[in-house]
Amino acid sequence: MKLKNKIAIITGSTRGFGYAIAEKFIEEGASVVICGRNTVQVQNSVTKLIERQLIKNQIIIGIPIDLSLYYGANLLVDKVIKEFGKIDILVNNAGIYGAKGSVDCDRFDYIDEWIKTIEINLISVFKMCHYTLPYMKLQKSGKIINLSGGGATSPLPNLSAYAASKTAIVRLTETMANECKDYNIDINALAPGALNTRLLDEILEAGEAIVGKKFYEKALKQKQTGGTPLHLGVELCTFLASKESDGISGKLISAPWDKWKDLPNHFDELMNSDIYTLRRITAKDRNKNWDVQE
Repeated sequence: MKLKNKIAIITGSTRGFGYAIAEKFIEEGASVVICGRNTVQVQNSVTKLIERQLIKNQIIIGIPIDLSLYYGANLLVDKVIKEFGKIDILVNNAGIYGAKGSVDCDRFDYIDEWIKTIEINLISVFKMCHYTLPYMKLQKSGKIINLSGGGATSPLPNLSAYAASKTAIVRLTETMANECKDYNIDINALAPGALNTRLLDEILEAGEAIVGKKFYEKALKQKQTGGTPLHLGVELCTFLASKESDGISGKLISAPWDKWKDLPNHFDELMNSDIYTLRRITAKDRNKNWDVQE
């Protein structure tokens, strides 16, 4: 088993992608902390996992918590340390599309929704890392996986808060990876692909008038075709949480598009280059000569 005796926190793990990660981690031998904002959903998820009889010598606990609250992340990490004494893996999966509409949207609650999106998608991730990293540094080991995605690599009209937060996650990931390189802590961002989860339903419910015709039609087509299979992102998450990926850090890796299983075979090239990072592309990089200042 790839994660035997490991302690893993998975935020936003009561359903969808987070729940699928929890299932796989348990199969691989980890003890898992399920957390989400809804107490009933947390309890139901823990019960379902126990009923599946995946657990052997592991422990699974559920902690209802709202990570957007000021002390939410601190309380969660404290409870996990009191229960297990360590944290080996942190998967920051909780996230929302949040505020929808153009930046100049005049809906009365738009600014509050925009700020709330940043609080959940970015600030809660920062807080979880802030409170978890001291324990990982003490044990001189750890794996942190932050959910990013397509919102980080291309513009998303009418979803500016989501796009801004997911882009910031990538730079935060890379910065923390550099800060932690002497502690045997690997920190990466994961793009799971276009998943058919509650986030997709959120877009469809919002409608074409709010999210834009192009994005709405893309979401509708995704709903009909099935989107990216969950298992691709789950397998990548397991790879990044296990010893198989030791030393790979500070990267944004796509589950459906990148040949991530081969990365250990190209370790030196990977870690000494800008591969799988966000960088400024100049005209010179494109063999153009019009960006040279006279």
